[in-house]
This record gives sequence, C-alpha cells and structure tokens, in this order.
Amino acid sequence: MGRGWLLVRAGMALATVAALLAPGAARAQAPAAPPPLTDDRGRTLTLRGWNVEDKAHSGAEALSAVSERHFRDLHEQGFDFARLLVFWDDLEPRPGHYSARYLGKIERILGWAHRWHIRVVLDAHQDVFGPGFDHRGIPAWATRTDGLPFTRHPDDWFAEYFEPAVQAAFEHLYEDRDLQRAQARMWRVLAQRFAHHPAVFGYDLINEPMGRLRPGEDLPAAAHRIEAEQLTPMYNRIAAAIRTVDRRHRLFVEPTPIVGEGLPTGLGRIHDPKVVYAPHFYHATMEAGGDYDPSGHWIASYEDAVTRYPSAHHLPVVVGEWGPRDSSLPHMARFYDDALASFDRYSSGWAGYVWCYGGGYCAVDQDGRFLANKQQTARPYAPAVAGTVREQRYDPPTRTLRLGYAPSGRPDVTELSTPPAATGWQVSVQGPASARPRVVPAGKRGTIRVETRPGASGRVTVTVSPRG
Repeated sequence: MGRGWLLVRAGMALATVAALLAPGAARAQAPAAPPPLTDDRGRTLTLRGWNVEDKAHSGAEALSAVSERHFRDLHEQGFDFARLLVFWDDLEPRPGHYSARYLGKIERILGWAHRWHIRVVLDAHQDVFGPGFDHRGIPAWATRTDGLPFTRHPDDWFAEYFEPAVQAAFEHLYEDRDLQRAQARMWRVLAQRFAHHPAVFGYDLINEPMGRLRPGEDLPAAAHRIEAEQLTPMYNRIAAAIRTVDRRHRLFVEPTPIVGEGLPTGLGRIHDPKVVYAPHFYHATMEAGGDYDPSGHWIASYEDAVTRYPSAHHLPVVVGEWGPRDSSLPHMARFYDDALASFDRYSSGWAGYVWCYGGGYCAVDQDGRFLANKQQTARPYAPAVAGTVREQRYDPPTRTLRLGYAPSGRPDVTELSTPPAATGWQVSVQGPASARPRVVPAGKRGTIRVETRPGASGRVTVTVSPRG
C-alpha cells in the first residue's frame, strides 16, 4: 500500500505512464483466459476471502492479534479463503534457530481456520525487506546493505523501497549463495511442519518482491529484469526445496508490484506442476487516498496485462491482495462492481486486504459490520463446480448468481455459498442435478450442494436469487 508516488519516484514520468495505459495504446491481441484452479477431484474451484495479519513484531507473541473470531466471521459471511501473513524474522530469529513457539502459534491459527472451513495460503510476508529497516519480513541477520544509506519516510513508507540500502539488501538476497540456501531452508522447515495440515491450501513464496534499479533503468525495465533474472530462479529454488517435503500443496508466485500499473510481468517458467499466479491489484491514485475514476480504463489495462503470463504458461490466477485505502469515496461502489466483475472474467479467486476490525483497509468495524461498500464482496458464488464451467455470472442489481456447467459424467457435488441476507435465498436447478437445500433462511449463511446424477450429460444451470 501507499504507492501513489511510485512511478514518479522511480524515474518514470506520469506522461509516460498515461501513454502506456491509454485505451488506444498499441497492444498485442488479448490472450485467452487463464485456466481454472481445480481440486484433486477435478472440480473447478473459486476462492474468496481476505488476508489475515498481525504485523506487530513481538517475538514469541507474534500473530497474537489473530483470533478464532477472524475465521468464524469469514465463514459466517460466506467466505472460504484466507491468506495468512507469516514472517521469516519470527520463524528464524537467529541463523539456523527455528522458533518452535512461533510454529506452534501458526498451527493454532490453522486449527481455527480448519474448524471454520477456511482454506489458508501461508504468505512469507515482507514490507520494506524486514526489521533491518524497522519493518517485517527477512531477518536482520540476512540483511546486507553494503554500508549504503537508508532514510525513513514515515509519511510514505513505500518510498523506502528505493533507498540504496534496501535495494542492496534485495540484491544480496537474490544473488548471495548463503542467503539463497537460508531462504530455501526456511521454506523447507515451514512446509515440512504444515505439509499435512488440513487447513493449508498453499504457500505464497514472497510478498510483493522488489529489487535494485540499475543505472539507466526506469521502473518498468527494472521490474521486468528483476522478474526474469532474479525472481524466476528464486521461485524455482524455493519450489525445489518445498518439494523435498511437500508435493501436495500449491505454490503461489507474485510479480513485482509494478503489475498494478497495467504492465505485463517478466517472470519466466516455474518448473512445478502446481503453480498459481498471485498478482496484487492496487492502483497508485487510490493508494494515495484518491477516488476511483470509472472513465480511466485502469481495470481494463490491468486485466489485459495481468492475464498474459498465466495464459502463456497455463497457470490459474488468484489475486493475493486488493482493496482501496478509503472505500467511502463517491465512486467506490462502482469500483467494487467493476473490480469484482473483472476478477470473475479471469481469476479463480481473490483475497481482499485486510480482515480486521477497525477503519481504513479493514473489511469490518469493531462490531463486525462491513465498512462502506465492502459488503459487495459478500455475494453468492460457487466454491467448487463438478464439471466444466460455461457461465458464472453475478448481476449486482438483482443480486442473482447464474451458474452453468457441463457435468463431468460421474457422480459428484457442486457447492455454492451464500452470505447472510435479509430476504434469504432461493435456488433453482435446470438439468440432470438436484440441489440441497433449495431455500436459505433469512439472515443465515448457506451452503448449497448440487448433486449430479450418474452419467449426466448436457448442461446444468443453477440460479441463486433473493427470496420474495
């Protein structure tokens, strides 16, 4: 967050950004949609949820602000997914010393998630590298600055990524063999501990990776090189380490945050069969506290750029973070409609930022009520579809979900989720399938199971709409 200054500070003029993102800018033909995420039964999955975090650095007490309430409330609003922030500096406070208490705290949190049927991706989070710069992430003992300067920017923390010392630290993390080995060992410890935990769905290998701008580079050129030459081999190293202890869970990989400005990533192939592309979805103006501009074509530019890499490499997409700094501004209702419609076109789900109880980026207030316009994220959807999805479309004015799919031909179950609604929900099914229940009572969260008949063929259409 806090990226409103990003491109200018990095040496890229706003006029250049405007030219790159203008609706008429030359682009190659739009790629095909990325493939869907699937489970071990071949069902098409949709993940919808929120990030869960406690960034306070307090040693053994880290993550203590995360409670069972987070996962209960996520479940009760119809969500099924959480991206849980974890920190290398708490896991390995000294080289080779892994904190059993910290691992135990993560396990306790995962137990709450499992109790409330929430799938979890463990995110190795960093902000401005780590505690060497008074933030969280990579341990101070793994922070090498070459003696270069670092100046705090308390009113613009993201600017600290462009401080010489921070850029040197990223360069060493990517290039120094001993740090490469340490990062791989850290991930092997984490994956080995949770390889068989029923709540774990996958691992996000590093949050919002950045790097060094070299002489003569603007930010787009630097981001492309960092992604191609440093992030790609790093992801392959970590993937190989994780696969020595866990061959089951998915690996979520991120580009640099420049993808948020509508520029394609330079990432190369990650040699693993269970990779998920996990970009973030933030816009510089809104990160600076500004309103959404419906005529600015940012979402279309982002969608065009962000789908190229996963389409080329046949990877599903799950958006790992998104959400405006101030959701109460005049055009934010339109933003949520446009953003959610865009995600439905190309992604297998998303995690909003962030499920907490307060203001700003928080999803809900202290009493658990959604902040302005964020209630739009709680809508009917299909977490698992037993067949090939032909249509999954939500109409905001009528609050109606229409799902059409070709069944797999074997007995299986499609699952739909509905949030609490004052009217309740009614379900209708056309085709060779039957639904349980067909009515969700007012004020109740609902899980609807659509059972496909053996040998079914043709098309199943499920409609979920408000009662009355």
